[in-house]
Amino acid sequence: MHQTEQVISCLKKALKANGITYAQVAESLSLSEASVKRTFADKSLSVQRMMQICALMEMRFTDLALMMNESDAAISSLSKEQEQSIVDDIVMLLITVCVLNRWSMAEMLAHFKISETDCIQYLAKLDRLKIIDLKPGNSFKLRVATNFKWIDGGPIQLFFQRYIEAEFFGSGFGGRREKLQVLNGLMSDASYSDLSKKMAMLAREFNAINDADAHLPVGERSTVTLVMATRPWRYSLYEGLRKKTSA
Repeated sequence: MHQTEQVISCLKKALKANGITYAQVAESLSLSEASVKRTFADKSLSVQRMMQICALMEMRFTDLALMMNESDAAISSLSKEQEQSIVDDIVMLLITVCVLNRWSMAEMLAHFKISETDCIQYLAKLDRLKIIDLKPGNSFKLRVATNFKWIDGGPIQLFFQRYIEAEFFGSGFGGRREKLQVLNGLMSDASYSDLSKKMAMLAREFNAINDADAHLPVGERSTVTLVMATRPWRYSLYEGLRKKTSA
């Protein structure tokens, strides 16, 4: 695929992922919707236009370039069955998490009680799942996209919610590199949509920072877990004090 076509293809995927329509793009660029559709179809977007569209999604142009570089073979998610196969084997889940955090096989063997033969077998499974490319000498290249995520409500997300949620939030969050903020407010649908875009932007920033440190040995990095979640919710503690209102 020609490089320009790759960029435009990634731009269209990003628009879809952010729930932004051609009509919204047209309004942002002061063009008609027909003109925007024609421009995408003709693949005649200028760099300036691309940057304007990235700004609409609160993305940097470099984010788009990163997506393009990884789009050829990268995967953004697994099937439910694939996730379940990982969850069903706790060692498989451990190796998967390590791989996604850019651990080498040598680092895994140094930190965990697992044989070299078993580790290679698990890496071979991840190769079949297309999460990595296993290379001669048992080195590997990560094949997941920067927007890779577990299925919402899928086997792996449910596993972590069931077994790790209480442990994670059991901290007082007063230690070094610990922080907890709980915010509550009333928002319109438009404002909530804007908040969702900012959360997606923070997720991209987190991944970019993680990637930038991937070349460092594990001894110079420590695990950081970021949890972002929103939902329509209010404290049940006050339910008895609320007046009943019509729907």
